[in-house]
Formats: sequence, structure tokens, C-alpha cells
Amino acid sequence: MAELNGAPATPGELQRLALVNYGHFTSMRVDDQHVRGLTHHMDRLVKDCREVFGTELDRDRVRELVRHAVGGQSGPFVVRVTIFDPALELGSPGAAAEPHVLVTTRSAGAWPPAPMRAQSVVYTRDMPLVKHVGLFGAIRHRRNAQLAGFDDALFTDSAAFTSEGATWNVGFFDGEQVIWPDAEVLPGVTMRLLQQVHEETATAPVNLGALGRMQAAFAANTAVGVRPITAIDHFEFPEKHEIFDVLRTEYAEIPPELL
Repeated sequence: MAELNGAPATPGELQRLALVNYGHFTSMRVDDQHVRGLTHHMDRLVKDCREVFGTELDRDRVRELVRHAVGGQSGPFVVRVTIFDPALELGSPGAAAEPHVLVTTRSAGAWPPAPMRAQSVVYTRDMPLVKHVGLFGAIRHRRNAQLAGFDDALFTDSAAFTSEGATWNVGFFDGEQVIWPDAEVLPGVTMRLLQQVHEETATAPVNLGALGRMQAAFAANTAVGVRPITAIDHFEFPEKHEIFDVLRTEYAEIPPELL
């Protein structure tokens, strides 16, 4: 399913998104028409629209378009809201923009998700604070990690300080508190919600050389919630740890918002 401004999207309208690849988005897990952190997702779209297009986005209209697109669909699924301008041309991206709202859905993955193994790589996304559609670099490193026998890539800077995953935030547990890397990363909604509800939380630099002092590691995003990381390069972490149960319980207790 793909709706653009409330109507079925045509191949021609989607062609510009595929060929020019300029825009931003947010993805939300929907459970029986409810979303945890829905307000944060809407705030992200409004903020990123200012950054990417220099214009204001009507959050109420976006929410209405999402409701129209998903209808009365029940159960869990993931909805993605992509903001782009079908009239934007590759040769003249500086033209006044008129962002459109594309709503697509896909099935939700298994819950809780299977653990994952990550390979570190030196990389920083363009505009890391924005959830934009420019995913080539992130997907390239994910592909390379999978070809090397891992599940995904974990980004670091040239000094081996960790930042984020290809499409997720990374968190660590040192035995006392959850630590989120102090780096320029996408302020993920799931990460922000966990920071709000888990009291023993800190933001600090996390170097690959310090991973041996960590008891557990996990990925966090809207599709997977809290996903254990069992390896980062040659560092091994447990698949099961009480911190995962604590975080999942705290996350599940956050009241979801009706679409």
C-alpha cells in the first residue's frame, strides 16, 4: 500500500523519489491503531521538514493522512511516512519546495526480535541528526557486514568511538546504568522513550576498546524495540540479560497514542 497525499501513489510520482532521492521520513510500529511515541514521530517530521525543505509541515494533516492510509487495519505493522517533493528536479534542487506526504506500510517483524551481531566500521551519515532518505552509505556498510558474516554495521569515528547502527541506536549496560554513546546520532524515538523511563541512564563516549567492561549491548528502534547484540567485532555479549527484560517492560508500560 502506498498513498500520496491521501490518494494511491502512481509510478510516475514515485519515480522522482527513486531517482532524485531527496527527502526525509519516520517509521512507526503500529499496534491496533496505537503508536508509542507518536508525538515524537510527528515532531521529528516537522523539524526535519524545516531542515530538508525549509518549510513548515502541518502535523495534523500528516496524522490524518496516516489514519486514512491505514484505515482500520488491526494487529501489528509498520507505517512509514516519507516527505518529498515529486516536482523536485536533480538539476534544480534549490527551487521552492512543496513537500508531499507518502504513507506506506509493511508487516511488523517478530517480537521480541532475534539477537544480532554487528561489525564496526568508520562512517558518519550525512546530516546524522536528520532521518533522511539518503541511505546508500548505511546500506552499503550493512551489506558489507553481512557479507563478512555479521548481521549489521555499527558506526564509529576514526578514533573508534561508537555512534549508531545503520538504522538503529546502540545502547550499552555497564552493570549499573544504560549508556548511550555521546556522539552525533539520530535521536531515535525508541531511544528517547527509553531514556525517559529508565532512571539509571547516561550519555557518555563509548570506545571500542572499552567494550570489555560492558555487560550487555543492544540495538533500539521502533521496529525491534530492544534487540540484544551478541557480538561487536570479536567482543562477545550475552544473548540474555536482565537489563533487556527491564527495558522491554518499561517500554511496554509507556502508554501508546491513538493514531
